[in-house]
Amino acid sequence: MKKQIITTLAIFIIASMNFVQAQTLDNILEKHFKTVGQDKLANAKTYYLKAELSQMGMVLPMEMRMKRPDKFRVEMEMQGQKMIQAYDGVNGWMVAPWISPEPQVLEGSQLNEAMKQADLEGELYKFKEKGHAVEFVGKVSIDGKETYKIKLTNKDGSIKDYFIDASTDLIVKVKTKLSAQGQEVDIEQNLSEYKDFDGFKMATKMLSTTPMGDVSLTIVEFKLNESFDEAMFKQPGK
Repeated sequence: MKKQIITTLAIFIIASMNFVQAQTLDNILEKHFKTVGQDKLANAKTYYLKAELSQMGMVLPMEMRMKRPDKFRVEMEMQGQKMIQAYDGVNGWMVAPWISPEPQVLEGSQLNEAMKQADLEGELYKFKEKGHAVEFVGKVSIDGKETYKIKLTNKDGSIKDYFIDASTDLIVKVKTKLSAQGQEVDIEQNLSEYKDFDGFKMATKMLSTTPMGDVSLTIVEFKLNESFDEAMFKQPGK
């Protein structure tokens, strides 16, 4: 009898902890979404982003266009040539002039990453509906500031850790793993200098640390509900 009572109490304590963690997670995400104006983004049909990517002394102009429900196109200028990566909701493709002037089909891990990028709202928003699992890991100190560590397990099994500043409710760091040339690569992204764009607040500075070196991204322009030609997401010749 005593053993049964102890077992029952243990189960109750674990269940209670899970409930508290779920409540804490809901509160953290709710405050974060309210702070950034997530509703503004959730109700947008498209978004346009203009940025500059800096790596190894080079500054590369970049443009990104996204359209609901799951289309995106990224263009980047590199030494007078334009690289394009796009996803039309079904198929992914890219143009890398230094490899071939012809569009190349995205497959495997490249296609998977393209599909993730097509999530206009971000993985954390309505994560259950998207098939992801999210849990509150605990509090972590980053540069002397208290943050909430949120672990997201994508429906494809990949894991990403988000760190939300406890005082501002803004994401300040993201840790993830990406597949590159058959190997897993650890990437750490530090987000800063949040600005308001017509009711939606986003980081305008992102420093990514990778085994290949640091990459800095600066947002120059951000617009919601711009008109895009549907054909730009389709692979040429298809």
